[in-house]
Amino acid sequence: MKIHEIKIWLYAFFLTNRYGIKLQNIPKHSDKKKLRLEYAKKLFNKMNIEINVENHRKIPQEGKYIFLVNHRSIIDPLILDIALQHSPIFGLWVAKTELYNSFFFGNAVRNGGCIKVSRDKTQIREFFSDIKKGLEKGSSICIFPEGTRNKTEDSLLTFKEGVRIIALKNKIPILPVYIKTRTDISLKQALNNNTSATEVIVEFGDPIMYNNKENIETLYREMFHIKH
Repeated sequence: MKIHEIKIWLYAFFLTNRYGIKLQNIPKHSDKKKLRLEYAKKLFNKMNIEINVENHRKIPQEGKYIFLVNHRSIIDPLILDIALQHSPIFGLWVAKTELYNSFFFGNAVRNGGCIKVSRDKTQIREFFSDIKKGLEKGSSICIFPEGTRNKTEDSLLTFKEGVRIIALKNKIPILPVYIKTRTDISLKQALNNNTSATEVIVEFGDPIMYNNKENIETLYREMFHIKH
């Protein structure tokens, strides 16, 4: 690991935990959104990463949604936060138990606005209850439908079925978001050399109604012209 990369990771660790602590006693979602955005901007500024949205007109300015986002790197949640910076919408991220207990990310995940999902099937009722509570408070839900980071050369992994269940149970529309840039590569470039800016391009899709019976992954692929 190069000295530059070590410095970036140390800065990221410091910043993540600093904002994780700051977020601990912030009850209002509008204030959490502000702090999360501040954190993301500081980190990306340090790494010289720029986020550009192709179609700003499709960014929602009201309502509640289940945001579906493809997933290749640990910076993807921050990318969506910046993409939504000019919208009042606040999203609760669905995060695995491992992230809640992470030495690096734990504080930020627990305090920043997340809903824990566990592989333990006995906790599934609690998960859906937390989703419902979040939506009732006016939040949207942000999900990686692939279920894990995509470390393959394929554009997408197979989507999990939980998204449709959440949408139907809560009668909430689904809003696809596609991070067109390979963020795993972008992160490596930023860590190795941040003297030149690394651009990440984000595209928003059209809402999919919760009672749409078509395959969600197929609709997502068609919307963003993603080949199998």
